[in-house]
Amino acid sequence: MSAPERIPPGSVTTADHLTRGELTVRGQIRDASNAVLYCAVAHAGEEVTCVYKPVRGERPLWDFPDGTLAQREVAAYEVSEATGWGLVPVTVLRDGPYGEGMCQQWIEGEPGGDLLALVDAEEPEPGWKAIGFADVGEGRTALLVHADDERLRRLAVLDAVINNADRKGGHLLPAADGRLYGIDHGVTFNTENKLRTLLWGWAGEPLTAEAVDVLRGLSDALSPTGDLTARLAPLITPAELDATRARVGALLTTGRHPEPGGEWPAIPWPPV
Repeated sequence: MSAPERIPPGSVTTADHLTRGELTVRGQIRDASNAVLYCAVAHAGEEVTCVYKPVRGERPLWDFPDGTLAQREVAAYEVSEATGWGLVPVTVLRDGPYGEGMCQQWIEGEPGGDLLALVDAEEPEPGWKAIGFADVGEGRTALLVHADDERLRRLAVLDAVINNADRKGGHLLPAADGRLYGIDHGVTFNTENKLRTLLWGWAGEPLTAEAVDVLRGLSDALSPTGDLTARLAPLITPAELDATRARVGALLTTGRHPEPGGEWPAIPWPPV
């Protein structure tokens, strides 16, 4: 039997597969907080692999309405697509063997991405950005750093827009083609500031010209009659949509990456 054709992430064909294909569960990812199923999707004689997160497998959270995490994952994908950066794998909302849920193309991460590190130093070396000091046991600390990488910087902007409350190291997937993907966007779009991330290395620094242009495009797309507004309206609440517009406006007003606010832990735990 020949191997199934590999379909590039972000293509229309991939979205069509995930939406219309026959979903078959192959296994379960055990270390996830919610139900995460590894699946195959067959359509038109081809097959892709994906992650399926049924709504019924979502664990209730005190600060997010029950049964909304799958929609937030799709909303994060829609915003990512609107930026043109393609930072989130193709993600759709569909029915599956365990009811409605999020279905996202599987990305095989490449080992040795060198995006995060712990170093025995007070300051990061060139090419790295400081996150903060971490307790490594026996009374010792080490400096946690992330790469000064334009892909990470774009992701930091996306996270600020969607108010990502859980950007961990394990949610960063460098792919074989050199692209970087972010996954696990269920705790996003809250109306309160809940940005928790490992990507604080650019905090307070001016946004790149590219990021400013992208944010202006998002602002237009989030107008009451904008295309992105139409795509997000079925997925998040009107108040959350207004808060997203406000975050984009604030980024354009300051022209800088956000800084930790202090009212919420700035780094997710565990960080990886």
